[in-house]
Amino acid sequence: MDALQAVKGRLGSVKEALGKVPGLAEMFERCFCNTLETTVQTLKPGDTFVITGDIEAMWLRDSTAQVLHYVRFCDDPQIAAVIEGLLARQAKCILIDPYANAFNKEDNGRAWSKDRPATSGWVWERKYEIDSLCYPLQLAWKYYQKTGSTAFLTEEFHQAMKTIVQVFTIEQHRETSPYWFERDDCPPSDTLTHGGRGEPVGYTGMIWSGFRPSDDACVYGYLVPANLFAAKVMEYLAAFAEKLNDRTLAEAARKLAAEVKAGVAKYALTQAEGVGEIYAYEVDGLGHQLLMDDANVPSLLALPYLDVCAKDDPLYLRTRAFVLSPANSCWGEGKYARGIGSKHTAPGYVWPIALCVQSITSRDNAEAAELLKMLLATDAGTGLMHESFDPDAPEKFTRDWFAWANSMFGEMIYRLYDEGRLEDVMKRM
Repeated sequence: MDALQAVKGRLGSVKEALGKVPGLAEMFERCFCNTLETTVQTLKPGDTFVITGDIEAMWLRDSTAQVLHYVRFCDDPQIAAVIEGLLARQAKCILIDPYANAFNKEDNGRAWSKDRPATSGWVWERKYEIDSLCYPLQLAWKYYQKTGSTAFLTEEFHQAMKTIVQVFTIEQHRETSPYWFERDDCPPSDTLTHGGRGEPVGYTGMIWSGFRPSDDACVYGYLVPANLFAAKVMEYLAAFAEKLNDRTLAEAARKLAAEVKAGVAKYALTQAEGVGEIYAYEVDGLGHQLLMDDANVPSLLALPYLDVCAKDDPLYLRTRAFVLSPANSCWGEGKYARGIGSKHTAPGYVWPIALCVQSITSRDNAEAAELLKMLLATDAGTGLMHESFDPDAPEKFTRDWFAWANSMFGEMIYRLYDEGRLEDVMKRM
């Protein structure tokens, strides 16, 4: 039995619970298995390459998000092998170029665009995003929590962790960074201003990021949800470093986490009318703040999903109220759905990933049922999720093969099952 069949064999009880709604059990299984069925490539033992879907490249972010829902089944050695192989490949990619966000399967020179500066033939795209270096640590931690195994803590992974801390520390001091990025003949969101250096920033203790997890350029350089995610995964990295008897690395990670949290507390909190104190989405340390949220994760909405805070954290709840409203410039609302979208796609379009995250971070079964109804009503008859869709005309959508969104739908439903909430949610459908 291969990993796909092993996963399918674990879904029976969830599918049974979903069976009262026509087509839902089938959609759940199709989405839950989509990554293994269509995007996972085992190149050799210990080497797993995961394409994002309709693009033949592997994003460090997407590849993690695409497989996280399988970690619960890693007591099966075949599923565990997929995860360990991906962690090994991610470490290799980070050591090739820690500023790149997406990589080729081999050194073939393929790329989204011919950008400046020139890149390695391994690199598909070199947009520096904080979350790209966070996600492999999140996957490693979830895998370790489930299995207790530290087999992935190879010398290469150790060197990758050192590289992550080094890059994050450099990017706390933007003036010392070697990174710049320019792309010709593109929208402003696809390149960096000021000769590829981005908009000016002041020192805050936070980590500078050129781009958001949407792959769009940051307006202000300190992306708050990504910094909070980075502070969290530095805790994981410190724990792994201790296991490798690298006290120096562990201390550096903890110091970095503390500085980031202090910077967020000092520069990234603001007042929203009618809501109170909330997190800003981006700041520059020079007095500018951007109040919004994007569908792509890490997002402000996703903070409990990323284990940054509890679902009932008061600051989070106030921030949540703001971003789940028309006050958020990425909000979309129509006949069939309402939710958060992205500057990356058409104005007013809603992202299934954000609807799934909204459900995962909700404590309200009625809200979860409403979100599930929206997702069922907007698949355009495909039985799969998409990147985004028109909430008034769901047949208008972007990307018919986007595995991350499918994985999030599967994770959303399986979490409701794990939490003992699925039966009540189904009664509300």
